[in-house]
Amino acid sequence: MDGVELEILWSNLIGIVNERAKALQRIAFSPIVREAGDLACALFDQRGRMVAQANTGTPGHINSLAFAGAHLVRIFEGRCEPGDVLITNDPWLSAGHFFDITVLTPIFDGPNLIAYIGSTIHHTDIGGYGIGAGARDVHEEGLWIPPLKLYERGKPNEVLHDIIRRNVRTPDAVFGDLSAQVSSGEAAAEYLIMLCRRYGVADIEALSDEIINRSEEATRNAIRKLKPGTYHGETSFDVPGGEIITLKTAVTVDVEAGAIIVDFAGSSPQTATGINVVLNYTHAYSTFAIRSCLNPDLPNNTGSLAPIEVRAPEGSIINCAYPAPVNARHVVGMYVPMPILKALHQVMPERVLAEGSGAVWTMQIQGKRQDGQPFTSSMFNYSGGMGARANKPGPSATCYPTGVAAVPIEILEATMPIVFDRKELRRGSGGKGRMQGGDGQSIQFRMLTEAPWLLNAVPSRLNRGPDGIDGGLPGASGHFLVNGKPVSEAKKLTMQPGDVVLLETPGGGGYGKPAS
Repeated sequence: MDGVELEILWSNLIGIVNERAKALQRIAFSPIVREAGDLACALFDQRGRMVAQANTGTPGHINSLAFAGAHLVRIFEGRCEPGDVLITNDPWLSAGHFFDITVLTPIFDGPNLIAYIGSTIHHTDIGGYGIGAGARDVHEEGLWIPPLKLYERGKPNEVLHDIIRRNVRTPDAVFGDLSAQVSSGEAAAEYLIMLCRRYGVADIEALSDEIINRSEEATRNAIRKLKPGTYHGETSFDVPGGEIITLKTAVTVDVEAGAIIVDFAGSSPQTATGINVVLNYTHAYSTFAIRSCLNPDLPNNTGSLAPIEVRAPEGSIINCAYPAPVNARHVVGMYVPMPILKALHQVMPERVLAEGSGAVWTMQIQGKRQDGQPFTSSMFNYSGGMGARANKPGPSATCYPTGVAAVPIEILEATMPIVFDRKELRRGSGGKGRMQGGDGQSIQFRMLTEAPWLLNAVPSRLNRGPDGIDGGLPGASGHFLVNGKPVSEAKKLTMQPGDVVLLETPGGGGYGKPAS
């Protein structure tokens, strides 16, 4: 395909998914989507290959959406009609826990299927236990939506809608967010149909082949420039309840094939708490770590992901087997890049960074207002410091590797009876080095309720801070205190009116030996 023509068509595709992602973010009900950007949006061809993704989103959603879209296309092959909308939140088929719901819209021009547009967003509520790690198996964690049609020929699937409505605590918010996903998909379909008609093509299959083949070859060529071999990395961290998790990885660079294999053999086994990770989510953060170091300017699609293979033993904490609980899977999943970056430090030291605080600290609050009406907070999350880079200090209070933003405290105070007493940086919590790690932050809050309330809290790194690299010193560990007393629980906590919660997130590790 002519390079100029390809660039014009590619720009149009990116424009479609970018605008739909921004529209979805604007009209979503949940602050975790609207304010924090916890979403992904992507375009798929008829074969279920991710062709283009929006530049708004998180790695755990974007790269998991590539798998979810492919699964839905395969499952409903030959069974889609104009007006259909597909849905699932199956953890093993999509983004790893029930809160992330994937909606996929088949795009038809008349009777002809052109492509699919899909989105994954974090929903405020999916019933069950909530975002914490205390459920004993996946069935206690909430409503499981298998691959189904949310809409059939343009009409709601009333049975499915009723099931969802009766199994969640805040149905209006859930259906508001689902409607945002559906309407953004419908608008994307209109734009793609106009694009195809403008250029006189029946579908995007030829364009998809060109984009995916070029992306794959460019990624393989970037890998061929690296030093061949197998490189090892390891990270350990504590999780709610005090358990120590170890992730080990062997990163093999095969320059002849232009491929990279990431093998997590030797990592911790899956646990009885809801911090287990499905392989899709592990793959998402593994490919993110490699591609951000390898060639971050290349499009992120099925082609650029193809040269990277991710392996993990079934039954391990990063490839858990049914019916393992998974609702707090980010607590472990967001540490996946850390051992990979340590391995890549042996190949491209100037492109990696020291360990950061890892998983964002997520809080979900449930309770009743003074008028008796129940409320469930959007998951609000707070980050620690990022690890230092080879030539720059680590950013403070920055969500890495997720990229999701913190919901502003003003928004949280406006949507539920909560008061934040302070939110400030933990000066000096970043590890020292030639380049210093980023600082964590301190957040203190209390609830204005007359009745007891429930807190799902999943902090990590309470006993050991993030490692430095190349002689850099570790960052400070975090603290989670209720009324001044340390707490480390994997279960949901029952809180009393007037209880004060203090979060002190970890600092990032330093890079290089500190000056004497």
